[in-house]
Amino acid sequence: MQFCDECGSMMHTEGDTWVCRDCENEAQRDAHAEAAMTTQDGQRDDGTPAVADATRDATETMQEPCPAGDCDSDRAYYEMLPKPGGSYEVRLFTCVECGHKWRES
Repeated sequence: MQFCDECGSMMHTEGDTWVCRDCENEAQRDAHAEAAMTTQDGQRDDGTPAVADATRDATETMQEPCPAGDCDSDRAYYEMLPKPGGSYEVRLFTCVECGHKWRES
């Protein structure tokens, strides 16, 4: 898949040239670069990602009231995980008393 350097749209091929459908920008095709592109058939499926567990390897707790309606605990284990895409982190909590899980909002 090739994207236009001018407008960012997806390009299509016409012979030895990539052509943008939006702005009609053209670029020469590069057989070596195209061979390195991964197709969906070439990708592997690693299955469903593991669910984070803030109690795993956690020894520290912090004061954080449990949002579960029938729990009066004010302590929770916590874990910081990077958000997909790496833009920032999210804090995951697990109640020390009832095991309810939630994330910082």
